[in-house]
Amino acid sequence: MPKKTLLFSPWKIKDLEIKNRVVMAPMDQYSAQNGYVNDWHTHHYIARAIGQVGLIIFEVAAVSANGRIDPGDLGIYEQEHVEGLAQIVQECHKHGSKVALQIGHAGRKGVLKDTPLLAPCALRFSEQYAMPKEMDTQDIKQVILGFKQAGLRAKQAGFDAIEIHAAHGYLLSSFLSPLSNQRSDVYGKNRALLLQEILQTLREAIDLPLLVRISATDYHKEGNTPQTIAQLLEPLSSLYDALDVSSGGVLEAPIKTYPGYQIPYADYLKEALGKPTIGGGLLEEPKMAQKLIASQVVDAIYLARALLKNPFWCFNAALSLGQEIDIPKPYARMVHL
Repeated sequence: MPKKTLLFSPWKIKDLEIKNRVVMAPMDQYSAQNGYVNDWHTHHYIARAIGQVGLIIFEVAAVSANGRIDPGDLGIYEQEHVEGLAQIVQECHKHGSKVALQIGHAGRKGVLKDTPLLAPCALRFSEQYAMPKEMDTQDIKQVILGFKQAGLRAKQAGFDAIEIHAAHGYLLSSFLSPLSNQRSDVYGKNRALLLQEILQTLREAIDLPLLVRISATDYHKEGNTPQTIAQLLEPLSSLYDALDVSSGGVLEAPIKTYPGYQIPYADYLKEALGKPTIGGGLLEEPKMAQKLIASQVVDAIYLARALLKNPFWCFNAALSLGQEIDIPKPYARMVHL
């Protein structure tokens, strides 16, 4: 009888036990209307739960209407957004998946019309984007309050954890990077201060595990590196419970990609910060995922495109590795193929 080991072994984020090491990365579906989930989101997430993904991280839900990246983004800036999200969470739980909600603000990379873009400085992301407003103290207070309210609503919706989106050049990421944060005040001298204040506020408001998605490098000689990110995050170590490691997005830069191209960054940050760490980047091969977990390079692997191609990636991976996995009874006959 095959046993649940390695890739399909349980692990914990704080007190949250997750049945395997496969994480669905947050991927915007651009399918919402006014921030509300619909049938597409229902089918999209429940299919991956049926497919036995251990931790499903919902696409980013904006903490304010003007914090959406796209008009089709999910929102959690209204109390009315909670009910639809809660229904999907309940269905995912029925299949044993744990569910996290990524919350964030687009910052200078928003594309909504007739709403001001917010950023640490009045610097465009590119010529195709509008000039953002440099945030003042009141703007910062409003953003922190937005994250707090989003966290409270996520808890009401039944999410098991919250992921703060501090990657890919969006608002919190733009505060972390020296390429986009050239302020002379406290938020410039300590580029992690806004993230710290948001984490502190969420810690005080809710008791859910907190994950941080981070861009480990800006792919620019004057930008962040894994080393500088570690320095920024180390003073915040008591405020978050796990790292979800990505890269890039602060500016348009060429990136050489290959299967697992972001794993070395996750490996470095796991070692430097001592936190449970999720890594990935174009991963599709089960043997590679298994090896990464077995060697303790990362605690879990995230899949993105691979789970778009195949919601039942976990089934195929377990069968190919000779590992035991829970299979819903209606699908149990697949093991006899």
